[in-house]
Amino acid sequence: MRRVQGVLIFLLLCFTCYSQTILPYKNPKLSVAERVNDLLSRMTPEEKFWQLFMIPGDLSNARPDQYKNGLFGFQVSAVTKAESSAQQMMNYNVAENAATLATKINTIQKHFVEQTRLGIPIIAFDEALHGLVRQGATIFPQSIGIAASWDTSLMHRVSKVIALESRQRGIRQILSPVINLASDVRWGRTEETYGEDPYLSSLMAVAYVRELESAGIISTPKHFIANVGDGGRDSYPIHINERLLREIYLPPFKACFEKGGSRSVMTSYNSLDGSPATANDWLLNKLLKDELRFTGFVISDASAVGGANVLHFTASDYPDASKKAIQNGLDVIFQTSYDHYKLFIPPFLDKGITAARIDDAVRRVLKAKFELGLFESPYVQVALSPDTIVTRLHKKIAREAAEKSIVLLKNKGRLLPISKQIKSIAVIGSDAIEGRLGGYSGPGNGVINIIDGIRSKVGKNTKVNYAAGCGRITNDWTIIKNDYLFTDASGKDKGLKADYYSNTRLEGKANFNRTDQEVNFHWTLYGPDNTLAATQYSVRWIGKLKSPLTGNYKIGLEGNDGYRLYINNKLVIDNWQKQTYQLQSTGFYFEKGKLYDIKIEFYETTGNAHIKLVWNVGVNDNWQAKINEAVSVVQKSEIAIVCAGITEGEFQDRAMLGLPGHQEELILKIAATGKPVIVLLVGGSAITMNQWLNRANAVLSIWYPGEEGGSAVASVLFGDYNPAGRLPITFPVHESQLPLVYNHKPTGRGDDYNNLSGAPLFPFGFGLSYTSFEFSSIRLSKRTIGMNDTAFLYCNVKNTGKFNGDEVVQLYIRDELSSVARPVMELKGFQRVSLQAGEEKELRFIITPDELKMYNEKMQWITEAGDFSLMIGSSSKEIKLKTILTVQ
Repeated sequence: MRRVQGVLIFLLLCFTCYSQTILPYKNPKLSVAERVNDLLSRMTPEEKFWQLFMIPGDLSNARPDQYKNGLFGFQVSAVTKAESSAQQMMNYNVAENAATLATKINTIQKHFVEQTRLGIPIIAFDEALHGLVRQGATIFPQSIGIAASWDTSLMHRVSKVIALESRQRGIRQILSPVINLASDVRWGRTEETYGEDPYLSSLMAVAYVRELESAGIISTPKHFIANVGDGGRDSYPIHINERLLREIYLPPFKACFEKGGSRSVMTSYNSLDGSPATANDWLLNKLLKDELRFTGFVISDASAVGGANVLHFTASDYPDASKKAIQNGLDVIFQTSYDHYKLFIPPFLDKGITAARIDDAVRRVLKAKFELGLFESPYVQVALSPDTIVTRLHKKIAREAAEKSIVLLKNKGRLLPISKQIKSIAVIGSDAIEGRLGGYSGPGNGVINIIDGIRSKVGKNTKVNYAAGCGRITNDWTIIKNDYLFTDASGKDKGLKADYYSNTRLEGKANFNRTDQEVNFHWTLYGPDNTLAATQYSVRWIGKLKSPLTGNYKIGLEGNDGYRLYINNKLVIDNWQKQTYQLQSTGFYFEKGKLYDIKIEFYETTGNAHIKLVWNVGVNDNWQAKINEAVSVVQKSEIAIVCAGITEGEFQDRAMLGLPGHQEELILKIAATGKPVIVLLVGGSAITMNQWLNRANAVLSIWYPGEEGGSAVASVLFGDYNPAGRLPITFPVHESQLPLVYNHKPTGRGDDYNNLSGAPLFPFGFGLSYTSFEFSSIRLSKRTIGMNDTAFLYCNVKNTGKFNGDEVVQLYIRDELSSVARPVMELKGFQRVSLQAGEEKELRFIITPDELKMYNEKMQWITEAGDFSLMIGSSSKEIKLKTILTVQ
């Protein structure tokens, strides 16, 4: 007995000794707040800074002491050592499988846990807009496509897959979703959004972020709070009043924080009311942290902090930009290179930023790391091979998502679905074979393109004829490469000799000289060299030009004016003034192999310079011949499926919304054959169709349908799946109508122009089906409620056609009399319901006080008494049923 007591006493002493030596922040029995406070008290100013600095990269090029003070986290790159950090950030389609990436992240984590003084783990972060951007990860339809499904349960399942595939690789923060509203469809990033409506966007966003956060992955909705400005241009300055910000742009973010549990948020590049969003006290401190009580951390978009210095001119230098950003509410600086820290660390060390603000920012980051369990479990278990059963399940969800996203816009004469007994089909367009996935996409797993999907669906008895057609891009010009440019008559050294001047007159001694391999420059925030400013400079290029062909060709300069071209000392292009961006060319007879003297002069006065030396030598883009080839293929077939696409993306806004290149002419020429024409629109935004819509028999928007897109498209074309996607954006008739959204406020007079309707081509919520539906029996549980009461709205929907199918029943609300102008209608509910042919179902919508609230004259969030119209429809234009609810 005494022996047993002795052993117990010994163990108790050991435990007591252990408890006294373990540092509090490493003790999992303590609360997160206690652990954070203890760790924070032990940190040096340098260590605090590095917890607020995030970059892409890894340890492959790191010096032994480079990360001795820790780091917020890495976006782990797999590019070679020779590639720059900027390339690392943009190289999302990395060639590492899950096991390799997990092993790399574990190695990096081990360094920070074991080789730094305090052992603070990192957060490995990545992009996963519609699937993780890594090899082996499932790629779903682009975000706008998933929004077009109007199915939040589907979004939950999609996000659950993204979360699982991220955790398998050790990634613990996702820089998604994009919940900015697509208020102008010219914006190149419309594809990344959930559309124009705050209610639909909020529900989709919450479904997405909740699954990530539940899986122990930090979600990062972006870009706080708006970043599409005048003209549909990305990151343009935002001058939206507070009422509109709160009514339209804030709800998706607020929903992510309050209902989805998002623990991070990313700011936008642009300014808001004159202050950069990355350093906006009202936005980040007063609204986000004080009013909304957001307890997570705020990160900048990549390199956005320095924008206060080089873009917005509200900071004197980079340290000042750093100081203003952190002091005004930013927590984490996201940069594209380790070496950038030198620009931003000074105010952390010289007390330019208050100690309290630094500690608050660090506390927010440490809190997240403790909540993720990284101090106890910093490593991920490495799976050596993928689970084929799980992979098949994920691909099944990807296919379902693609099927549900497709929107049928036109089906004249019920051409669709196509009979599988058809003998021949013409498939036209490069989009039929490219399998484009959209922006921020990984490579996918066995991407199925459209033509392969069709071929597998129809079988061997149907001949599928293909022609590429004219493509999305017209290649009339090409940059003159260094194979044809030489510094002197010897023809040995490639390129042109260049003299750069710090004035616009090419006067005096050049600031520097170099050899440029080609003239193809876009100098944006900076000048051509660190010795030149971004404005007030000029350049002269001199050398020899050799043509590979003999004949009459065109040569020219493309850029934003202020340029001249000399050939054999003769001025052939003179555009020596600043006016616009244009291409000017001249005809010239070249002899193969002959050297010609060439001189180019260029000057810039205001920055953002463009200059290119181009010609049409060797250009072989005979688009007319390609259209004729496509027409010939169609003439040999019973039906034509034309796959037409657009070009868009980040920093690729569209001034015109028509199909680019000569695709519209392609459609018209094919329609002229008399064969039925089906047009599949590939893209993530609205497309104008005035020139060809009446000539096409059927039109479907398939968005960017993901890795299973080809199979999904084929299922819809041949009737195995009845399309029920609905537009999450408004399609205009013409660009001049923009911005055009369904939930605008009443106008002072009307919506129309004297030469164009104000109505859209296809309204928000629109989509056809192979079957038909009937709405009836609208009724309320009670017609009068109090301001804090709930009512139930009922209606019936019946499938009156011959096909089984889904209908998206949409609930819109209008405040009939209010203290301030309210939208003409607002989406406040929707249900995607599946009905067998002839089947009828009763639907119920809950009308809570939140659906009726508004900001009154005093900017108070309240429900006002009065009548509210409750409208049930199949789109924002097709209202089937209506009733009145009275609030006392």
